[in-house]
Amino acid sequence: LIYAVGKASIEQPRLLELNIGNKKHPLIVLIGKGVCFDTGGLDLKPSQYMRNMKKDMGGAASILSLAHTIITSKLKVNLKVLIPTVNNDIGPSSMKPGDVYNSRAGITIEIGNTDAEGRLILADALYYADSYKPKLIIDFATLTGAARVALGPDLPAFFTHHEDIASMLNKISIDEKDPLWRLPLHSAYNSWLNSDVADTNNISQGPHAGSITAALFLSKFIRLNTKWVHFDTYAWSDNSRPGHSKGGDILGVRSVYKFIKNYINNL
Repeated sequence: LIYAVGKASIEQPRLLELNIGNKKHPLIVLIGKGVCFDTGGLDLKPSQYMRNMKKDMGGAASILSLAHTIITSKLKVNLKVLIPTVNNDIGPSSMKPGDVYNSRAGITIEIGNTDAEGRLILADALYYADSYKPKLIIDFATLTGAARVALGPDLPAFFTHHEDIASMLNKISIDEKDPLWRLPLHSAYNSWLNSDVADTNNISQGPHAGSITAALFLSKFIRLNTKWVHFDTYAWSDNSRPGHSKGGDILGVRSVYKFIKNYINNL
C-alpha cells in the first residue's frame, strides 16, 4: 500500500525505520504519517485545500519530536519508529479510483478515493509494527478534515479500544494543559467501509463520521488485544499566537510523552 500511494512520484516511496534502546526494555512502536506532499492524487484537491499540503507529514514530524524526547530523557524503552513516507503525486502510474490493492496484511482494499491515502500507508506500517507484538503502538497522522470539523485545529482526536489507556490520556492531557479528546471506534459504522470487489473500501459510502471510519479502517490492521492509540492531528497553526508560531505545530506530543512514561512504569 505504501508503494501504491507513492509510485507516481519521481521520489520513490519508503518505509523509514529507527530502532534504539535496550531490547530487555518494553517495546514501544511509534508510527507517523509521512506524506511529504498530498495533491489528492487523481481525486485532485481544490487549490485552496492543496496550498498547505506540505503539512501532510505533520504526523511524522510529531512522532520524531516524541521520539527525540523519549531518547534524550533516557526512558527505559526499546523504541521502534516507523515513518511511511510518500508523495501522493499524479502521473501515468497513479493509483486510480476503483483499483484494488493487496495490503501487507493480505486484506484487499478498493480505492474509493485516492485522497484517502494516509490510511493506506499507515495500514501497512501498523500491520508490520503489530507483528513484533509490542507493548504499545502509537500513531500520529494528519488524517481527516472531519476531525478538524468536529474538534477544531487545536484539539487532536484520539481513538483506542482500551479504557485504561483512554482514562490515563484524558487525565494527563488535562494536567499537562496539552488537550486531547477521545472519539469512539463505533463498530456499527464498519459496514460503511464495505466493498463489492474487495475486503474493504478505503473510504465510507457517505459523508458522516469521517474520522471515525478512518480509524475503523486502521483498526482492521491491528489485533484487537494490541494496545494501540491513533491520533488524528492538525499539526499546524493557521495564525501566530502566544506559544504557537504560524506553520507546523506540535499538538498532544507533550501529553503522549507523559502518558508513555507513566504507562511503562505500570507494566
